[in-house]
Amino acid sequence: MDDIIGQFVAAAENAKTAGFDGIELHAAYGYLLDQFLQNGTNKRTDRYGGSMENRVRLLAEVLAATISVWGPNRVGIRIAPGSTFHGISDSDPDALFGYLADRLNEFELAYLHIIESRIHGFDLIAQGRGAVSAHQLRKRFHGQLIATGGFEPDTAEETLADGGADMIGFARYFISNPDLHQRILHNYPLSDYDRDTFYTFDARGYTDYPPYNHAGNPRG
Repeated sequence: MDDIIGQFVAAAENAKTAGFDGIELHAAYGYLLDQFLQNGTNKRTDRYGGSMENRVRLLAEVLAATISVWGPNRVGIRIAPGSTFHGISDSDPDALFGYLADRLNEFELAYLHIIESRIHGFDLIAQGRGAVSAHQLRKRFHGQLIATGGFEPDTAEETLADGGADMIGFARYFISNPDLHQRILHNYPLSDYDRDTFYTFDARGYTDYPPYNHAGNPRG
């Protein structure tokens, strides 16, 4: 465990040396920290397994160690409550992630980044479902909260307006709209994305989407 924590510390130090402004720990989608959090994968019987307190222990230790490198408000964390992507699962995800949100209040985090449960990996699987995860954890976590996953400009505005999150993240629409912030600001239409070009290895579908022409047509 000391070696694992040390690797996170080394990565944090490398990022700082490289000139980054902060780091985000990825504790979602079945990666290592998520494997410890959720009892569908964590079958340990030592102090890192069993109870929710034990399953959160590694994440808490990694957070404390990386914050010692960066200082307060420079480390964020990403979680995906209720996600089953990459075979991850928990017998009581609401209780687990509620407990985790409470524990995260002990740290001076830059933010808590939540991926909504309506997203399974890269796919929207629950059309019309609201920002359930963000609203649930907003009641427990007292710091800055970023919600991502399946948002449209109007649903993003609604979530911000009702206090469900402090910020909204976009991914798919940032691929197909290089000027997304301007389109949302001025209520310009969004360009559709082509999912078939996601995670390929050339410019097609990544850098060939044009910005919006203010006269009313996309630029060619």
